[in-house]
Amino acid sequence: MERRRSFGEYRAIDLTIWAMLMCFFEFLIIKAIKVWFPDELYTVSLAAALTAIVYMRWGAWGGIHAALAGLVFCLFSGGTGKQYVIYCVGNLFSMLSLVFLFKAGKERVRTNVWLGLLFPFLVQFLMHGGRALTAILLGESPAGVTGFFLEDSLSYVFTLVIAWIVRRLDGVYEDQKHYLLRLNSEKEKKEVKNES
Repeated sequence: MERRRSFGEYRAIDLTIWAMLMCFFEFLIIKAIKVWFPDELYTVSLAAALTAIVYMRWGAWGGIHAALAGLVFCLFSGGTGKQYVIYCVGNLFSMLSLVFLFKAGKERVRTNVWLGLLFPFLVQFLMHGGRALTAILLGESPAGVTGFFLEDSLSYVFTLVIAWIVRRLDGVYEDQKHYLLRLNSEKEKKEVKNES
């Protein structure tokens, strides 16, 4: 008989997969920008989109992915020590979006189009705001941190498009405990139907 994975093992595997996706896509985007678009003023990142998905799936565990996104960005773009702090700590401000997620309810956010798009937008905005605030605390001028919002403004579009797509994929943009219980319930109903 095949051993079933525990919920903790399932969560660890899932979080690892999303972390690997985060690292891969951020690395790919940074390399593409350096090779094909080195003179562009704008950057793009999937950090907020992927972090929002992990927040939806696992709640506060997504903070790991928020910080990881900052780490990967700085690592592959040659960031300074100060930039590591700004991006890693700043991205963690996105955890404030969990207040909205839990107040609105994960299921409502998953099933309602506007809430489903507002949540990842909020994650993106809080990442930018967190970076700006962290930079100010580290001595940057308020006028100097507008770049966090302006240079990365295309990421809002990518974040919303990705959120719109994943909402349609069964189980991707869903609390995983809810998803597994839903799958199990559907399986039991099917078995009962087959027996009768």
